[in-house]
Amino acid sequence: MTAKRIFLDPTSEHTPTEQVRLVRPTSLKGLTIGLLDISKPKGNVFLDQVESQLNERGLNVKRYQKPTFARIAPDEIKQSITAECDVIVEALAD
Repeated sequence: MTAKRIFLDPTSEHTPTEQVRLVRPTSLKGLTIGLLDISKPKGNVFLDQVESQLNERGLNVKRYQKPTFARIAPDEIKQSITAECDVIVEALAD
């Protein structure tokens, strides 16, 4: 039996929309992994460690950074991530 999960968007979503959850890849081999720093303090430190470990495994990594954590990512960053990456890790820290 599969439990239904509901995810809500915290960015002032007045009418929740249903979206199909994407299937996670079984392996990261051959994929491009995006690392998104949302510009919270120490997020870059966390992502530096993640990037180092991914590079040690020979994986392809691309870095991105939001101008500020207080706003959603600009469209150009979201478009770049969508076009260039297969999976994404978003860093939250303080």
